Amino acid sequence: MRTIMLMNAKGGCGKTTLATNIATWFADEGATVALADFDPQGSSLDWLEARKDYVGIPSIEGIDATQGMLQPAKGTDYLIMDAPAGTHGPVINQILKQVQSLIIPVLPSPIDIRACSRFLEELLKSGRVTRQQTRIAIVANRSRENTLIYRELEAYLGHLQLPFLTHLRESQNYIRAAERGLGIFEMAPSQVWQDIELWDPILEWLEEP
Repeated sequence: MRTIMLMNAKGGCGKTTLATNIATWFADEGATVALADFDPQGSSLDWLEARKDYVGIPSIEGIDATQGMLQPAKGTDYLIMDAPAGTHGPVINQILKQVQSLIIPVLPSPIDIRACSRFLEELLKSGRVTRQQTRIAIVANRSRENTLIYRELEAYLGHLQLPFLTHLRESQNYIRAAERGLGIFEMAPSQVWQDIELWDPILEWLEEP
């Protein structure tokens, strides 16, 4: 079973957006997928509840990870984990125990860049990271390439010794998909093609052995 986590100590950076869309990508490819929500707000579980209104789309198992150990169904191919905000210190080591691939979404704002810097200082001290048991990559989320703050974020991420995979647009398509319990890969291609093409580096990185 492949395990993928979306994590950032700062809230509102798009962890749930990435988690739900990654889950739908693999589910639509025919994999058996579980989505574990560690956040007490339960945004990923709410998304799964909305998804029940549709017939003919792949099912995704929901796990309330705030209640204890993760126990996805037998035969699960991918476990996608939506980590809570405010994760710091020893909790990082604990939560990374089962994580093979970790994606950190970062917003293009001075506050988010500073918060990401502090979070990475803690994260890179984790035993699983130093032993290369958990690999890490970064995604710039809700970005506009032609802005000064995006260029500042890009420059900051470029200096890190971590893969900077891509940027995702600030797009209403993510909001529309979230409201309906869908991923953008399940919406009309003519509507979302500009968003989907930005996902290629993320999906290629996740599918690496």
